[in-house]
Amino acid sequence: MTVTDVAARQEAETDEASLVEAARHDYAAFERLYRRYVTRVYRYCLTHTSNARDAEDLTAQTFVAALEGIKGYRGRGSFAAWLFSIAWRKCKDHHRRRYKIQQESLDNATELPDVETPDPEQRAQRQEILACIKLTWPYLSEDRRDVIRLRFWAGLNTAETAKVMGRSRGAVKMLLSRAIKDLRERCLDE
Repeated sequence: MTVTDVAARQEAETDEASLVEAARHDYAAFERLYRRYVTRVYRYCLTHTSNARDAEDLTAQTFVAALEGIKGYRGRGSFAAWLFSIAWRKCKDHHRRRYKIQQESLDNATELPDVETPDPEQRAQRQEILACIKLTWPYLSEDRRDVIRLRFWAGLNTAETAKVMGRSRGAVKMLLSRAIKDLRERCLDE
């Protein structure tokens, strides 16, 4: 990580901290936080559900709970970790209410536009890997699926993922490493 990267990250964290502080009293500031995180929260919720409607409901429930609880947010850890802790609980509650764990639908989550990979060849390779992951997904443990959801679909860093999952950073790193190893063996080593 270069000095420029560190400076940019510190500036973004300062901007987010001031935005969170403003959101405690200003709905417009909360709306900016909503716009910043809505796609990531939606993708995360979509990997927990079997359809887009449930994912939309869970995303909405997450942001309503965040809006209601923002004044109680203490700033310990990142706002993203706090927000995804709410999303994680909403998704778990969703499954409890339905009395059974359904198969996660990765189809919809992977069908979202990939604006970060403009090269068609890279995009095609990425789609091929995602197709293999969809086939492998049911064979991963729930913890390994959770860590992948939080790190890659939600975009959280290791510390934020650990906070959401209630585990140490080392445990999350090990869990992620094992999940990636499983996926690599089944999808890339063929």
